[in-house]
Amino acid sequence: MFGRKKKTPGPDINLLELVPEQTVDSTRDDDGIVTILGPRFKSGLMKKMVGSRLKSPHFKIALDDIGTAVWDNIDGARNIGEIANILKEKFGEKIEPCYDRLAMFLTQLEMSRFIRYKNIEQVKARRDEK
Repeated sequence: MFGRKKKTPGPDINLLELVPEQTVDSTRDDDGIVTILGPRFKSGLMKKMVGSRLKSPHFKIALDDIGTAVWDNIDGARNIGEIANILKEKFGEKIEPCYDRLAMFLTQLEMSRFIRYKNIEQVKARRDEK
């Protein structure tokens, strides 16, 4: 009710055409697994008041091997369809149902503001032309 609505793609947007880009930093451990570094506070005031007392200004989210592969391919150039094809080639049956799993994971990343979609307006414009 009081929160701001998330701007997720509507049902008439082809998710496979969208190009995600990362909006937060990440690290990689010795095994190659990615850990996303999410900011603890988005407000500058909270960062000043509480941030200096914390060990880290970030909270950490460790991904599994599939999540790491997705994160590595979110480069601001590949669209989701291309990422899905890379995952199918790399993981085979382990990733199935690929599109459903990928859509759910990307939705969670977008709602947490870890990614955004670069070309959502272009995709909407192309849809409206049809």
